Amino acid sequence: MEEIFDFFYRELRKTGLLFQRYLMDEIDWDNRLSAITGARGTGKTTMILQHIKKTFGNSPREALYVSLDHIWFSGNRLFDLANAFEKQGGKYLFLDEVHKYENWSREVKNIYDNFSNLKVVITGSSMLQIYKGNADLSRRAVHYVLQGLSFREYLKYDQHIEFEKISLDSLLQNHIEIAGEINEQIRPMPLFDSYLKQGYYPYYKENKQFYWSKLANTVNLILETDLPSVETIEMFSIRKIKKLLWIISQSVPFTPKITELSANLGVSRNSLLNYLTILERGGLINLLQTKAKGLNSLAKPEKIYLNNANQIYAFNSDKPNIGNLRETFFLNQLRAVSKVTSADKADFTVADKYIFEVGGKNKGHEQIVGTENAYLALDNIEYGYANKIPLWMFGMLY
Repeated sequence: MEEIFDFFYRELRKTGLLFQRYLMDEIDWDNRLSAITGARGTGKTTMILQHIKKTFGNSPREALYVSLDHIWFSGNRLFDLANAFEKQGGKYLFLDEVHKYENWSREVKNIYDNFSNLKVVITGSSMLQIYKGNADLSRRAVHYVLQGLSFREYLKYDQHIEFEKISLDSLLQNHIEIAGEINEQIRPMPLFDSYLKQGYYPYYKENKQFYWSKLANTVNLILETDLPSVETIEMFSIRKIKKLLWIISQSVPFTPKITELSANLGVSRNSLLNYLTILERGGLINLLQTKAKGLNSLAKPEKIYLNNANQIYAFNSDKPNIGNLRETFFLNQLRAVSKVTSADKADFTVADKYIFEVGGKNKGHEQIVGTENAYLALDNIEYGYANKIPLWMFGMLY
């Protein structure tokens, strides 16, 4: 185990504490078993190491972090590591990249059942379904999902300016006052534009010049590495999924013609709908369902979007459609905090209650006239009025 601790301590000492993600304070780290999933690149590993460093210091003995793609596990079992660690007085075990370890769910279940004094945190791909695999962990694990950076977090990370997160109800009721407080400190529009281009994944700071190239490479890793480690899937299907993602990226947002898409890809209707679900779980697209179909993973979606605005620029950096950018941003940010489905006459229904139409500053009320709890989310304005709310403010929800 010495090499495991050596690797852990070196990673811990490299970890800074200046910027911490929103989910850090929402996790109950004393759960017996916690599962944290999220798309590749959203910062799960950094968040875990920051928590350990804040709580236990730089060289703890009662906490241990391991990445399950470490070569040490080529010849050693996870259960044996947990057994040895617990006997040495270990209390907190953090298991990163669990989807890279064969039969991970069975061994995590055995650790949970055999070491009642050990608190375990696992992290994995957003494709990971903790109720699948050789052991159903859904009744044992408390599940958390880490999203990419919100616009609020981006301001803290990039500009070192921190604003409190705003609940949706508070935003709808008090947006003029809140906008005033924010506008006293920043000019939001140019920063919002930068965020839409480069700001959703924390690694954008590493090299902004090559960020979109790295993002495209991240997409490949999700499909070629993460997907096969979570699902039993052939390379033939992965090629089909890649082609599907490319078709979507050039067409979004659009109402899919399932029969036409199936014929284009040469797959069945059910296979196509399953591919769409896989892409959504991987953090690559968002499927907008009707209210009636919201719980059916194999229902035909009303519209398909890329997951976030940064992906739009990665796939088509020349002239992204501004309407697509706006709707993609709104859906991405609202889905992190609430249920979002399609609306009959407007763009979105949120929390089965609020109706939103998204557009530019000159967008009119025509599509929401006479509709209760209806709002306009408008781009290129710093302040709103009545039911007109600046689009960028919906990035302050988490």
